[in-house]
This record gives sequence, structure tokens and C-alpha cells, in this order.
Amino acid sequence: QVQLVESGGGLVQAGGSLRLSCAASGIIFRFSVSGWYRQAPGKQRELVAQISAGGSTNYADSVKGRATISRDNDKNTVHLQMNSLKPEDTAVYYCNAHLSANYWGQGTQVTVSS
Repeated sequence: QVQLVESGGGLVQAGGSLRLSCAASGIIFRFSVSGWYRQAPGKQRELVAQISAGGSTNYADSVKGRATISRDNDKNTVHLQMNSLKPEDTAVYYCNAHLSANYWGQGTQVTVSS
């Protein structure tokens, strides 16, 4: 059974930083494309950042220069460092792993106050 468990969300003031972590189990994580998505109230879920099995990264334009995605295949984890947070970054952030099928975590709330 595949499980993705996020942690690190919370309330932060604008301009602050957060580091989200996702721990994977039940999946050959090192071969997966992993990423972070977010969904704000009333909006569709959108890609924030993605990292391939080989370490190539892709970022949404809205977070470029402020976000860094990384992975530790030995620990089956993927992280998202977000800096210079803005109120519009407020959303539920979901960890995703794709390997033959799409897997999602339960989400972690990030709230950025102005």
C-alpha cells in the first residue's frame, strides 16, 4: 500500500519561509516523478514544483525563484522549501508521486498572513 505523508505546513507571515516534507512508503520512490501541488479555496489544484527520478526540476512561474524542490531517495522523502511567502501562496499543499499510477498525500495547510 502506497502512502505519502506530508508535514511542515502551518501559519506564517508574509515574507517568511516554510519547508514542507513528504515521506513515501510502499513505492519504489527513487524511480518516481515526485512533486508538490496546491489547491486554494475555490480554485483548481495546480502544480507547484516537480522533480524527476534523475533530479530535473520544474516550477510554476508563480514560485520560480522562491521555491526549491529536493529529494532524498535513501530516505524516500521529497521536500519543498518556500521562501518569501505571499498571501496568495495560501493553500492546501499535496505531495504527489507518479510511478505507473498517481499517488497523493492527504495534504497540509499553508496559511500566509499579510
